Amino acid sequence: MAAYNPKNILITGAAGFIASHVANRLVRNYPEYKIVVLDKLDYCSNLKNLNPSRSSPNFKFVKGDIGSADLVNYLLITESIDTIMHFAAQTHVDNSFGNSFEFTKNNIYGTHVLLEACKVTGQIRRFIHVSTDEVYGETDEDAVDGNHEASQLLPTNPYSATKAGAEMLVMAYGRSYGLPVITTRGNNVYGPNQFPEKLIPKFILLAMRGHPLPIHGDGSNVRSYLYCEDVAEAFEVVLHRGEVGHVYNIGTKKERRVIDVAKDVCKLFSLEADRVIEFVENRPFNDQRYFLDDQKLKNIGWSERTTWEEGLKKTMEWYMSNPDWWGDVSGALLPHPRMLMMPGIERHVDGAEETKVTVSQSANTNSQKRMVVPTPRTSSKKPHLKFLIYGKTGWIGGLLGMICEKQGIPYEYGRGRLEERSQLILDIQNVKPSHVFNAAGVTGRPNVDWCESHKQETIRTNVVGTLTLADVCREHGLLLMNYATGCIFEYDTEHLEGSGIGFKEEDKPNFTGSFYSKTKAMVEELLKEYENVCTLRVRMPISSDLSNPRNFITKITRYNKVVNIPNSMTVLDELLPISIEMAKRNCRGIWNFTNPGAVSHNEILEMYKSYIDPSFKWVNFTLKEQAKVIVAPRSNNEMDATKLKCEFPELLSIKDSLIKYVFEPNKKVLSN
Repeated sequence: MAAYNPKNILITGAAGFIASHVANRLVRNYPEYKIVVLDKLDYCSNLKNLNPSRSSPNFKFVKGDIGSADLVNYLLITESIDTIMHFAAQTHVDNSFGNSFEFTKNNIYGTHVLLEACKVTGQIRRFIHVSTDEVYGETDEDAVDGNHEASQLLPTNPYSATKAGAEMLVMAYGRSYGLPVITTRGNNVYGPNQFPEKLIPKFILLAMRGHPLPIHGDGSNVRSYLYCEDVAEAFEVVLHRGEVGHVYNIGTKKERRVIDVAKDVCKLFSLEADRVIEFVENRPFNDQRYFLDDQKLKNIGWSERTTWEEGLKKTMEWYMSNPDWWGDVSGALLPHPRMLMMPGIERHVDGAEETKVTVSQSANTNSQKRMVVPTPRTSSKKPHLKFLIYGKTGWIGGLLGMICEKQGIPYEYGRGRLEERSQLILDIQNVKPSHVFNAAGVTGRPNVDWCESHKQETIRTNVVGTLTLADVCREHGLLLMNYATGCIFEYDTEHLEGSGIGFKEEDKPNFTGSFYSKTKAMVEELLKEYENVCTLRVRMPISSDLSNPRNFITKITRYNKVVNIPNSMTVLDELLPISIEMAKRNCRGIWNFTNPGAVSHNEILEMYKSYIDPSFKWVNFTLKEQAKVIVAPRSNNEMDATKLKCEFPELLSIKDSLIKYVFEPNKKVLSN
């Protein structure tokens, strides 16, 4: 069967747990896909779950309810949606015993609205419906074979009944109207970002707080657990290789009793299980076991990658690094939580950006009891900020410290060497930063020619050191702002000099003229594997300090001769404060960190002559003549700063920025 290639995907419920991991994965791995996510930001949704994607050009967030037919139809048409991945649902079994009507409304009616919109628009090529293993009902304790996709559906609680009902609608629309539907049924999922009404994050947060771990009944109930990233990969496989009309189980053969999960959490925190575990009243009906046959999904290319021990450790570390991710969750940590919000009550997240469409909800709630909901974090509370900066003796590192002092942001410079992992861990433990900035690196003394004869030292700092820092930051749940370089490109036939067509973030580096650039291109490619890194491609940095020998303007005014080629450049006075704002916004991925447009050597020197020194003169020479006096060729290119400009519309073009931040201030100083 040929692989399916979508163009415009709508993911419902994507600010929730599983769907956010799927959305982030697709945005990251498939920049050619447009990912539109729809979420009403319910109590168990959090816009921060989508932070890795929010700055990506192929991502769009829409706040709204799948129960709004007008909104769903509008999105399908205006966004040219050809694929739907339907995750949005109420999922917590405990809540379904308290307010089952809300589950019917969300899980059945919401699914029906989506299906009808697909039928009306007639443009959907895939509808992937996300269901649950609980629709099969309880598996016999002594069963050797798991439920396969054709097994009978025997739901035992209001939640699973609504999911089974939604499945029937999906199947009916597939058969009656020919909708290209696929259904998945998954085991329990755990990992970072999960709302702590679920077992594993609840146990972890309770253990962190020194509270008892409540177990329903005797803890003998058996469940199968999959790590979130493995499940996200499963949906990636189903999207591209799943066959229309089929059902796929997403499961694992590795089962665990609930009491064993509690004991494993106790081990991670060095707690005595006998003292910490507390047995509480069981649910009205608590299925003893769910067991799936997952061979069908394996046949199309998926397999579980993360071991239980590895996944649980990663999850614990994430919650320890992000204890306040969900705000006040005391209600969710109760033995029998009732976190289901009333209609119209939604989660509010500091700094949440709601894009274009919002849906108002109204309902008569007088007959319903108000239930415990997480207390929203107030926008007046400023997030904790403390920066750990590497590169104290460097130009950019020094400027970052000055900006932090001006903005009142606490910061410390790292003492460890980048290639020494233990020293970096010690820095993080001592400083306890909210963000890490890497402005350290080898560019050469006095220029990149030095790297040609000091290759091992260049590799040690630019490659090994940067990767080590990224990995340590990942382990500690920290965002790394990494100042990289745009000197990894050169003009080519698709990006001609003077054409105004710049290299984009997703373009592959094409300049290998200098060893410095080789190491930078190498480490940039490897850093793509780290979701916690924001790579900022700096080019030919310029500042208002014209006495600094690293300043590009200072350099060319001191050269005997200069070439005259338009290039993208970075005005640090404007862009370094922006990089701090990017850290606050949790921006990730690769960014062309330059002012829009290009400026040539001669244009800069003309400005210098006009604003600074009317008597200044210079002589040009060609690239061939330049090659005779340098060891390594230099990179010349224009970079497309559209992505940065969209995030920061106030960003000035390179020429306007030079005048405002460099030449005008220096002119005023000279005239005084």
